[in-house]
Amino acid sequence: MEVKEPDLSGSYTYSDYLSWRWSEMVELIQGKIYKMSAPTSTHQTVTGELFRQIANHLKGKKCKVFVAPFDVRLPKSIYKKQDDEITTVVQPDICVICNPTKIDEKGCLGAPD
Repeated sequence: MEVKEPDLSGSYTYSDYLSWRWSEMVELIQGKIYKMSAPTSTHQTVTGELFRQIANHLKGKKCKVFVAPFDVRLPKSIYKKQDDEITTVVQPDICVICNPTKIDEKGCLGAPD
């Protein structure tokens, strides 16, 4: 099956998002696609240092730190957690998650801490 580039004016879910093959990063916010520009070298330097400092602080603790690209899926309610019901997927530069039940192979399901 051929994967087609979605219509930017459409409304989509996380299931759709998983089928796309883009050369750039995108986020899905309330079903709408938002293309993200590449970060600058300064941004990457600051993000890398923040990640290192946070990871060092959390070493040996229950919380985990993740760096983009890392999907954070934000369901509309606790009852709508299926891929075809989630319409918001973001990739924060850095996120800390203290509840291990939110972490799965796809990323994070629910708001990071």
